[in-house]
Amino acid sequence: MKSAIKNFSLAAVLVLLASACRDSGGTAVAKEGTIAGIGLTRLTVYDQRPAPDGFQSGTPHMHAVTDEGYYVISGAGKVELHDVRYGFRTIELSPGRYVQFPPLTLHRLINTDHLVILVVMGNAGLAEHGDARIYYGKDVDANPGEYDRLTGLAKAEGLEGALKRRDEAVRAYTPFVELWKFDKVAYYRELERFVGLSLDKAAALKSDWASVVEEGPGAWANRYRHRIKYLPYNRDEMFPGFSFPAAEPTLGMCGLLQPVGKLESVK
Repeated sequence: MKSAIKNFSLAAVLVLLASACRDSGGTAVAKEGTIAGIGLTRLTVYDQRPAPDGFQSGTPHMHAVTDEGYYVISGAGKVELHDVRYGFRTIELSPGRYVQFPPLTLHRLINTDHLVILVVMGNAGLAEHGDARIYYGKDVDANPGEYDRLTGLAKAEGLEGALKRRDEAVRAYTPFVELWKFDKVAYYRELERFVGLSLDKAAALKSDWASVVEEGPGAWANRYRHRIKYLPYNRDEMFPGFSFPAAEPTLGMCGLLQPVGKLESVK
């Protein structure tokens, strides 16, 4: 009798786990997104023309709650980083190198030789849900309409608009970087101001972001715990998935973007 009960329980567990793999119609679906809810994007850093400071570069900006990483596929360049703990530093980028940094790090990519990067973003794509603030300086930050106008240039004018947006940001960013050399007190004061503003703007969106994180990284964390908890009776509840690259890249803050899109099931 005990053996029969044990066998019945095992069978029931397997049936339940198998049913969890399918939708109501019994067809496999790919709802999970990329592993652990990260964002993956191929990035070609802008090199169509130099920014006002003479560098081929992206647009300086900051994320309030999202970690970011760069794995260099090809080419060469560097990334400039600013945070309130360590200040300003530069990291050289070449094929095979990887760098990651936490939120509240003001950063800019510089392209010295056809720089192409695999960008890894945390938080299930919050960067595409408003978790980014471009640095245009104090005057523009005090004028929300002007901030929105500048930020919308890429959408309004395409590639030329994206470069104009970058140029306006770099015009404000260049004197900020100079403060690191000549007036570190003013440098940290301005960086603290921008960090505080980024956090204030993010706080207004946190109720919307909570569901994005729960459906992405949160769901993956629960899945990992489930796999371990039900050993040895667990079964993989997912299906392989794939994503085709978009036909045309999109205009990002740093360059031309080809993100990994919605995954389709491989059945």
